[in-house]
Amino acid sequence: MESPFKGKTGLRRLINAFGYSAEGFKAAFQHEDAFRQEVFLACVLIPLGLYLGKTNIEKAMLAGAVILVMIVELLNSSIEASVDHTSIDLHPLAKRAKDIGSAAVFLALGNFFLVWGLVLFM
Repeated sequence: MESPFKGKTGLRRLINAFGYSAEGFKAAFQHEDAFRQEVFLACVLIPLGLYLGKTNIEKAMLAGAVILVMIVELLNSSIEASVDHTSIDLHPLAKRAKDIGSAAVFLALGNFFLVWGLVLFM
């Protein structure tokens, strides 16, 4: 069954999308410890990156690396919620899905450290 809002277009679609996104941020912040920690770190690191970057490209890379971690964390959290909704029983495919999502977060964090290290220390 499709959402009754799926067929909306124009300004109504944008307003609905904004509302869904706000609900997603709220849910992630309320229920996901890792996302909450990343939001607090982003509140420090993004302004710091904008201050420390010498060029606009460096500033964008420093801020973008932080935002990328948050994006991947949101995707990982949605995978985990979907898997848990399907079944809370232990299953190898559920474990695989959650482990792959975790690996994506790990890579995003590695990218963060790589970008910040190269921009600030090279």
